[in-house]
Formats: sequence, C-alpha cells, structure tokens
Amino acid sequence: MLLNCDLGESYGNWTMGLDDQVMPFIDQANIACGFHAGDPQVMARTLKLAKQHGVQIGAHPAYPDLQGFGRRSMPHTHQELVNMLHYQMGALSAMARAQGMQLTYVKPHGALYNDMMASDKIFQAVLDALASFPETLKLMLLASGDADSYRATAKEAGVELLFEAFADRRYLDNGHLTPRSEPDAVLDSEQVLAQVKLLAREGVVITRSGKRLALNPDTLCVHGDNPHAVAMVRQIRDLLPR
Repeated sequence: MLLNCDLGESYGNWTMGLDDQVMPFIDQANIACGFHAGDPQVMARTLKLAKQHGVQIGAHPAYPDLQGFGRRSMPHTHQELVNMLHYQMGALSAMARAQGMQLTYVKPHGALYNDMMASDKIFQAVLDALASFPETLKLMLLASGDADSYRATAKEAGVELLFEAFADRRYLDNGHLTPRSEPDAVLDSEQVLAQVKLLAREGVVITRSGKRLALNPDTLCVHGDNPHAVAMVRQIRDLLPR
C-alpha cells in the first residue's frame, strides 16, 4: 500500500504545509494546479522536490475557488467540468515534462472530490476528462463499499482507478467518511496507527458503529501540514513496506 499526500498548496507569499519534510516519506504527491492553491513557482518547486525523492506525481485539480480553498461546491455543465480539468491537468503536465517528469494519476480536491463521489454525473465528467486527455492517467478516489460499481463505470470509459483510504478519518458503515462536523470524525494518534496497521494487514477498518469494513485500498492518504502530522507520517511509513 502506497502513501499519498496533498502538496504544493502554498500560494504566492502564503505558505501551506511542510512539503520538504513530508516528501521523503511518501510515494505519491497530489500537486495543486492553481485553482484552489498553488501557482507556477510553487508547482515547479514541488515537482523538483518530488523528482529529488523519486515520488510519483499526480494532478490535484479543484473548482476555481482560491478564496474557499476549493471546499465549496460550484455548479458546472459537463463540458465545463471536462475543460476545467483539462486546463489544470495540462498545466501541471507541461511543467512536469519541463523537468523530465510525467503525471501518472489525478486526484480531485476538496468539494470536487466529494461531489465526484456523491454524483454519478460529476463522476462521469471526471472520467470523460481523463479518457480524452492526451496522457493515460489513473483516477484516485475513495475506497468504499461501492468499489465494484465505480470500477465498472470507469472500465467503460477506459480509465483505471486507484482506491485510497484515509489514515486519520473515522469511517461510516457505507465506507464514507464521518463528516468533520462530528466530534469523532478525526482519529487521535493512537487510533491512526491502529487503523493503519489493520489496513496494512487485513485491508479493513473498524467503522464508527464497530463493524469491520473491507476497503483493500491501493494507497493511503496522509497529511503533512504541521510538525505533528509529519511525525505521524514517519510512524506510518515505518508500519508499511516500501
């Protein structure tokens, strides 16, 4: 199981995250493409850092929402979504090629990610964007009890999926994440390590109600936005084989 992290989310003089500290311990960097965070300088620096540490790179596109950090849903037509994704994926792809690198996957950010998981129409638009993009890219999405249906739809579009789990989030019985508005949505350090161990060994999590839920993820999402988070990533890395 790989480790992925959302990176390159600084913007101008505003710094977000500890990219240089977390990059040595992850396998996949989800790099912001400028719509919710990131700019050409930040993107270039993040790509260089990923290359230095041999980390796979993926586009992390979002709704055009710098003020809200991509966390607000915004209605778009099907073609607008496709064009919006092509614009962001294309920008990062070009900057990656300039450094002798290549994108391998796409992970939508924030509200776009949540909307993709909740709406068949938005999921289809994301698939169409990847299917019509010049490069062959995988789509990263939430591992849940509906994995087979997502996989079948993606197969029709000719898109390969990467299923991810979250190290620090509590799961509901349907495989969705407990809303952050709930007091127990985010796990503490001890609970995080216990969940990672169970995912690594058996591919399951214990849900909020105490049930065992099979997720079998390809990759595990971790965070590196503060020193405590980076220390946790290092502990998680030690639990997983390289």
